[in-house]
Amino acid sequence: MFKAAVFDMDGLMFDTERLVYDNWQQMMDEGGYPYSIEDFKQTVGRRKAEVQNFYFGKYGEDFPYWKLSERGKKMYVDKVKRDGIPVKPGLYETLSYLKEKGCKIALATSTSRPTAEFNLESAGVTEYFDALVCGGDVKNGKPHPEVFLTAAKALGESPKNCIAFEDSINGIISAHAAGMKTVMVPDFLEPTDEIRPMIDCLCASLEQSILFMEKE
Repeated sequence: MFKAAVFDMDGLMFDTERLVYDNWQQMMDEGGYPYSIEDFKQTVGRRKAEVQNFYFGKYGEDFPYWKLSERGKKMYVDKVKRDGIPVKPGLYETLSYLKEKGCKIALATSTSRPTAEFNLESAGVTEYFDALVCGGDVKNGKPHPEVFLTAAKALGESPKNCIAFEDSINGIISAHAAGMKTVMVPDFLEPTDEIRPMIDCLCASLEQSILFMEKE
């Protein structure tokens, strides 16, 4: 059995990617910018500097990325406060299972710490996590392994004793490079032929990973 688990957040634990996409689609429509779900997918799992570069490359360097980013963040918070955060199927069951087995749990996300803490508190799962590693805590974003290596260190465990849960391609590359066993629960992005050998367990929902862990 694994001694520790490391979770991505957006798209894996919470169905937040769709909230973010809806906000961006609305803002882009209002601004008269051509935009689609395929454009949004290019930004999934990336740090803000990388996302900015994508938008600058597509719309020019006068594109008001930071202004829209701040507006989108406010829209996001307002919606979660009003409607609650959409939790992915099997999250509570998986976290409870890991705690029952004595596993330590960390978060490894490119999202900022204030937003990560807001999301965890909104879902009522803060107490499950022994460590949080957020976007501002590491120099290199995914697919670099730094965030997962940092999470393992924060938990006091070797990466080889950790299982990583991800929904994105960059996340799987990152966790695999860190030396962790990987579970992928695809959200917006299906696994490519390149990353399939890096996935130890491919699931339709988080809860399905429990069967995999019981065999390990």
